[in-house]
Amino acid sequence: MEQRITIIRTRRSPYWEINEELQWVGNCLGLFSERDRDKSCFRLFLNLLHDAKEGGGLSSEELAQRTGLSRGTVVHHLHRLISAGLVVEEREKYFLRERNIEGLMQEVQRDMELFFQEMQKAAKEIDKKLVR
Repeated sequence: MEQRITIIRTRRSPYWEINEELQWVGNCLGLFSERDRDKSCFRLFLNLLHDAKEGGGLSSEELAQRTGLSRGTVVHHLHRLISAGLVVEEREKYFLRERNIEGLMQEVQRDMELFFQEMQKAAKEIDKKLVR
């Protein structure tokens, strides 16, 4: 499965409340765009985060009911969150990869480090071939 990790460096305020901090993390990962005016992806992410603390998973129907969004909108955002490596699906239930934000960020960092190692290996092989 193709994974898309976007990192956007933005200024972080030391005076933000918890929801603003969560919004900032999501913005840095390119998840919560200006186009998402009703913050539907953010609301979905918050529901998954709260559920992660309880250790359960949620179906797309349950997420639609909790957020007041259509199932189609929920599925669209779930695919984005899966593609970003934040959410996994098991038996028609969706879960955050980790039970907390710190663990989630560590997993994303590991994914990026592994991918950069792979790209560096490819770059080394390309350089060898170009020297000929």
